[in-house]
Amino acid sequence: MTLNQPTSPNSQNFQHPQEDPSDPQKPSREAVSAFTASLHSLGANYTSDLVDRAKNLHGNSEALRAQEEQLARTTADLHKQNNEWGKVADDARNGLKEIGDVQNWAEMIERDLLVVEEVLGVVEEEDFERERERERQGNISESDGEMDIDGQAVNGSQNGNGVLNGGLDGNGKIGGEDGEDGKAMGKGKAKAKGTEKKGWFSWW
Repeated sequence: MTLNQPTSPNSQNFQHPQEDPSDPQKPSREAVSAFTASLHSLGANYTSDLVDRAKNLHGNSEALRAQEEQLARTTADLHKQNNEWGKVADDARNGLKEIGDVQNWAEMIERDLLVVEEVLGVVEEEDFERERERERQGNISESDGEMDIDGQAVNGSQNGNGVLNGGLDGNGKIGGEDGEDGKAMGKGKAKAKGTEKKGWFSWW
């Protein structure tokens, strides 16, 4: 193998040692070199991306830590607020139950009032019937033309002491002329209405 040395040490042009074209390992070495170069190229591409990401993460680590702390505080506040809203929901649920109880009580009271109203209606109706019965009996007792022996007229005639339209039964006086006299009133002895005139006879 012949090496061509540069004529001057400052010379930029130099020649590499020439390889023997008849070397059987030359294609193998070239393939290994090309594969190694491609691996380095691919690794460099992936490594550069990962390195950039690592630099960003390291640079933003403080900001990420602050955000993590803020997120923890926010989560705690949300948990506290959730508990408060849970209490409000429980109170509202209890209030609805109380409203249901009040409604049931109101319905019971309404039913009781209806019963009382019905009872009062029955009592008023009975009082009204009794009042009508008393009025009917009073009208019968005060009706003219029928009295018993104490002064109540019976069918237009009178027993005992009294005056009846100019007729006399027992001891009494004939009132008026031609038997014209007023109606007997009250109990006991009857008295004639109008101007009293003495009759022809006096009865003992």
